[in-house]
Amino acid sequence: MNVLLVIPARYASTRLPAKPLADIAGKPMIQHVWERGRRVKTANDVVVATDDARIVAVVQGFGGQAVLTSASHETGTDRLAEVAAGRDVDVVVNLQGDLPLVTESMIEAVIGPFQDPAVRMATLAREITDPADVYNPNVVKVVMDRQGNALYFSRAAIPHVRDRKDRGLEAPMPETFYQHFGLYGYRRDVLLDFARWPPGRLEQLEKLEQLRALEQGCPIRVVVTSERTEEVNTPEDLERVRKFIADRSQLAGKNLSVSCES
Repeated sequence: MNVLLVIPARYASTRLPAKPLADIAGKPMIQHVWERGRRVKTANDVVVATDDARIVAVVQGFGGQAVLTSASHETGTDRLAEVAAGRDVDVVVNLQGDLPLVTESMIEAVIGPFQDPAVRMATLAREITDPADVYNPNVVKVVMDRQGNALYFSRAAIPHVRDRKDRGLEAPMPETFYQHFGLYGYRRDVLLDFARWPPGRLEQLEKLEQLRALEQGCPIRVVVTSERTEEVNTPEDLERVRKFIADRSQLAGKNLSVSCES
């Protein structure tokens, strides 16, 4: 199975301009994502798909592969499809360029389901344990059937537990609420079809692109993971990730110092 990881990276961002090039611990954010993608043993290649020559130059500068795609694309999925159209691959993974802390195991978890020929799309979810997340519209929820396929994605609290009155005051019921992570895998033909499908009514209402697939009758396999990652959308997100990496580096340095002294 030939697997291509594509990192869509748009230069313009309303909340965080030039986001892919934001410095994190001495490297641009896009390099952190690319390096993590390169460690995935089940992937054959990693390429950055961007609308800006400045990002291409930076990626090539650190030894990565970048493709300059159309500036008219409205979504990262459209950018993926343009790259996939010219590649002989089986599976394409959308590795978002604003996930500098994504783990190799999370990416591999998205690739794994494609060993089953029936799987057309795959994504990740994690059980919600924080009551506030259940009712937070910025935390996308997903409900699945017994085979692990998505029944629906929503910004609302789904499923609605009729007999619970706490509305966020108590811990969520176990194995009830799941947060969706925007890490997707597609069969190449499904990705090309997806880019041609018109946005659906539910997609427009919820502002969730993945609902387009469900409205077209395309199943999405959901892999439940215990891991989580941070998405960088705002200056506050960026500072939080910078602090996390700095703290981790400092801790690693202390551990090395103790090891050397002993």
